[in-house]
Amino acid sequence: MSSSSRTRITWLGHATVLIQTPKGTNILIDPFIQNNPKYPKEFELPSRLEAILLTHGHGDHISDAASTAKKHGSKVVAIYELADYIAGKGVQETAGMNLGGTVTINDAAATMVDAKHSSGAQDEKGVHYVGVAAGFVISIEDGPVLYHAGDTCAFGDMKLIHEIYQPKVAMLPIGGFYTMDPKEAAFASRLLKPEVILPIHWGTFPPLTGTPQQVAALVEPSVKVVSWKPGDVFEA
Repeated sequence: MSSSSRTRITWLGHATVLIQTPKGTNILIDPFIQNNPKYPKEFELPSRLEAILLTHGHGDHISDAASTAKKHGSKVVAIYELADYIAGKGVQETAGMNLGGTVTINDAAATMVDAKHSSGAQDEKGVHYVGVAAGFVISIEDGPVLYHAGDTCAFGDMKLIHEIYQPKVAMLPIGGFYTMDPKEAAFASRLLKPEVILPIHWGTFPPLTGTPQQVAALVEPSVKVVSWKPGDVFEA
């Protein structure tokens, strides 16, 4: 089942990330596919996605969650109200959790942590309350601890995420306007103390002007900032 002894992290544009563990578990975060101008159109998701993690309810993070879960037989993991909303879209298996909770996905454990952002979901019936925004810490058996911050500004309790979970790889939004910009992302890295930053939520739309190069110029020399493009894979 496994094709690699390392964890593979594929950036699919915006905040959409595919994580593939050494034992072959496939986890997709925040699927934004059909209307994502930066999604690599030639990329094909694995036939089986064990889980889809959702950080919050905005369309650029959940617009393809229900359709992808149905196609790939996935469990959708999200904060309770958002999981209930997605279940209402016909998804058979959901896990509605909350901040501080953990779900096990084969050889991975996903813990929901805090984020600072809004989180309404919008559809043909209007705007819906779907809980608060979150991030995920993903601990991989025989692999690294990963952190996907979701959409957020920098906040002081990122220090707690470091102290409790000690993530090696941090996926941080850097675009600005809707989330952290490079200056805040660099400050966040001083709280989180990761070895690697994988920049997300940048370059998709005109207001998202932050770049990996700007982050790299501001972080500690010991922190590696990966300058990648959609479709690129980072192995940890």
